[in-house]
Amino acid sequence: MDRATENELLEELAGLREARSFYLDDAVTTSPVARYTCPERFARERQALFRTLPAVAAHSSELAGPDAFLTRDLAGLPLLLTRDGDGAVHAFLNVCRHRGSRLVDEDSGCRRRFACPYHAWTYDNRGALKGIPHGAAGFPGVDREALGLKRLGCREAYGWIWIAPDGADAPDIDDFLDGLAADFAWLDAGSLKIVHDDTEERAANWKILYEGGLESYHFRIAHKDTIGPFFQDNLSSYRMFGRHIRSILPRARLDAEMALPEENRSLRRATNLVYSIFPSSQLLVQEDHIVWIQSLPLAPDRTRVRLATLAPADTDTGDPETARHWRKNHGITLRTLSEDFAIGESIQSGLLSGANEALHFGRFEGALDRFDRTVEAELAAEN
Repeated sequence: MDRATENELLEELAGLREARSFYLDDAVTTSPVARYTCPERFARERQALFRTLPAVAAHSSELAGPDAFLTRDLAGLPLLLTRDGDGAVHAFLNVCRHRGSRLVDEDSGCRRRFACPYHAWTYDNRGALKGIPHGAAGFPGVDREALGLKRLGCREAYGWIWIAPDGADAPDIDDFLDGLAADFAWLDAGSLKIVHDDTEERAANWKILYEGGLESYHFRIAHKDTIGPFFQDNLSSYRMFGRHIRSILPRARLDAEMALPEENRSLRRATNLVYSIFPSSQLLVQEDHIVWIQSLPLAPDRTRVRLATLAPADTDTGDPETARHWRKNHGITLRTLSEDFAIGESIQSGLLSGANEALHFGRFEGALDRFDRTVEAELAAEN
């Protein structure tokens, strides 16, 4: 994002504030309750969105150095991510090709080879099958190349490791980001590292949790004791980039920022940005760090959520004062988003009561409707 775009977005928000207006879409819209409760629909979403579209699987810092590895679960797909001795990143299904056992149980580590815990079939970190105990007698003529680990498309870009869950072709990330590549270069996430992360399960549909990050209407109420006082009341804007959404939520200091010369203004200092990268990741961008929020569906009413705070890579987490600073920042994020997630669980519970046939989105909640329309378009495309 260039300086002219930063100023344009700040001017837009300042103009809305001065006019005592909101960023409004054309009409009030609705979202049927069945979108959040239907098991059949949930299965279709998981296949069409989470097992088909490129997804952020990890931050580059989680595979730091040659021969690093980590395991993940993405919408029921067990993943093994590796960095080989030449620094290249690979993604595989974490499944032995012999009898289907999970190959690697550890969350992360450093290893060149992986031996299955069942019969010790062994693979290198490029996925090649290297060893079969008693192979000459038991598996004469077996095609070892064909029995290498099942490979998934994988690409490292903009500080993130992206995978294509549905095949071996590496995803074209610039094409997938659909106009957001310049923003991702501006964010410079490759210069950051994860300093804190937490994972929890929440009793809510993944879309309810995702939608909580797409509007500021609730800030002054739901977050009155945390971040609410530090933001403008129900003032935000958004832009669509293909499937993705960039939301901007101005802080209380917006007026002070606008009093500065244009060349000295900072969008990151005056606002929080939320990049909703369809379908599973949201990046909460603050002045000096980024929070990665990943929502992965487990059931129609259950979602696994990971919150990871990324700080500058040269952060000395061994320094007590520095460690306290980032622990405090991460704690504020946890507390704030826990308020959202608790309300999301309340919504999920209320959906089954029959009180509502649909949810209602106001004109200043237009990003929610655009998100839902994107989901519907992907499901229609699958059919």
